[in-house]
Amino acid sequence: HVDWNQASIDSNKVCKENEMPGDYVQWNPMELCYVHDWNVIFVPDGHNFKQIFAAQKLALQLDTKQPTAIVYRTTKGWKYGVQGKDSHGAGHKFCSEGYYNSLKEFEETFGVTFPKLSGEQNPNNVEQIYFDSLMTIRKVLENNSSLTKKAAEKISASQQRLISSNRKQKENATTLVSLYKNKEIDYKIIPDELKLEIGSSVTLRDVLGKSLNYLNKKTNGAILASAADLLGSTSVNQITKGFGEGFYNAVTNPNSRLISIGGICEDAMGAMMAGLSSYGNHIGVTSSYSAFIAALEHVAARLHGIGQQTHEAITGEPYNTWIMVNAHAGVKTGEDGPTHADPQALQLLQECFPDKVMITLTPWDPQEIWSLLVASLQKRPAILAPFVTRPADKIVDRKVMGLPPVSESANGVYAMRRADTKTKQYNGTIVLQGNGVASIFMNEVLQKLELEGLNLNVFYVTSVELFKLLSKKKQETIFPEVLTYEAMGITDFTLPTMHQWIRSNEGIERSLHSFRGGHYLGSGSAAKVLEEAGIHGKGQLKAIMKYAREIEKKHRRNGQSKAYKTFKTVKN
Repeated sequence: HVDWNQASIDSNKVCKENEMPGDYVQWNPMELCYVHDWNVIFVPDGHNFKQIFAAQKLALQLDTKQPTAIVYRTTKGWKYGVQGKDSHGAGHKFCSEGYYNSLKEFEETFGVTFPKLSGEQNPNNVEQIYFDSLMTIRKVLENNSSLTKKAAEKISASQQRLISSNRKQKENATTLVSLYKNKEIDYKIIPDELKLEIGSSVTLRDVLGKSLNYLNKKTNGAILASAADLLGSTSVNQITKGFGEGFYNAVTNPNSRLISIGGICEDAMGAMMAGLSSYGNHIGVTSSYSAFIAALEHVAARLHGIGQQTHEAITGEPYNTWIMVNAHAGVKTGEDGPTHADPQALQLLQECFPDKVMITLTPWDPQEIWSLLVASLQKRPAILAPFVTRPADKIVDRKVMGLPPVSESANGVYAMRRADTKTKQYNGTIVLQGNGVASIFMNEVLQKLELEGLNLNVFYVTSVELFKLLSKKKQETIFPEVLTYEAMGITDFTLPTMHQWIRSNEGIERSLHSFRGGHYLGSGSAAKVLEEAGIHGKGQLKAIMKYAREIEKKHRRNGQSKAYKTFKTVKN
């Protein structure tokens, strides 16, 4: 149902009509719907009930297997006294002549008079006249039993039509609830088919797609995916393996789980999938370059968060999740240049929403995907935003490298290394975030630091929001707050995304990030762009060594720092 009144806030001829050009567009709603292959029924007088009923009756008789739009030509502000664009906004002044003129038809039809304001316009009198006006309408309903009886009969008849239609869930209906109640879906236990071979090369995006496919099969197809013409490129085509091939069509291809939303249309995808997810029977997935999707779906994410917050407040039910895949994230997409290899996207989403509304994920090791994905979904955020890179990474042996089990990534932060508090030497705290810098650190930098005999804390951030959902006690056990006042950061992203972990001016000054050089990065291979940013192996090693030696000097000169003493106490 499309209400076409031709008026916006600034124009009374938005669309082209009767050969007159529109101020904004040169088409009308009928043409817009028709070009998208909808049936279109036009009601020339949208205030004429005979025309309205005739159009709706015709719509119900159509059996073309295509959607139908009924377009009603109306007048904005009809019978209100102010029409067109001028009727937008606050309307008539309080108890003004124009306001009472708009009530005359009601008064004359039912033989009543609405109350007038008596006394000064204070809150009590305003509330009283509002109440008395409502009571005037109520009195009309009480005194016109034929009117209320007719309304009740219509509602009852509508109920009977619904009952007689005998609508039932289709066979093999989706079972999203199993995602939250099936004990086989455990973030601590990676399914056999998702376990990765050490030494093999795989992308974060591929593992994310396959993990969502596993959940899709467990929920009987409750996950529907869309991408900005990047299904294979961002690996969301993996989500629908085992379901219908091609794009979903309710008539010709109902088993598919891929939704086509016009190609490269991130904002439309976000609106569509947020709406789909809000019903609670499906999880909608959108995917594109993080450079575009974080910005273009930000409004949809905010509105979905507001809607889910309201739904929870009214019903007590948890949020319904939509997944926004920020693919090809960060500067490792260097060949596409700074327009696409964007380090700013995380800053738009991380910690920018109220608690529980948004959870961002920044895994570096593909083996972390399952634990992060399942733990996050079971927290029931309104939006889940994983950041995944494009190039493949070699799967590491975490046990050999001295890393904790991947399940610890679900805490949002974990220690790659903890300083030995039994030695006199101490070299500070490093905080890493991002697949690019962490992969380089583990494969090129860590061994050299250990050969230098450095005694460091090294933490990796997989999700700020997951960390903040932990109890304060557990947060302090994992990452003592006092360490934030000595730490330096190294990130794929922008400096503000580090402020949760780096809280001293000196630490901020020492931290490495994609814009440390004060400019957008150029175009080239991932390795060359990381080098330009100074977050490559040599850049990390140089910055860490300088920082570590300075901390060591302070530690020896001034004795144990407050941060070190506190960390030592917490650890012991």
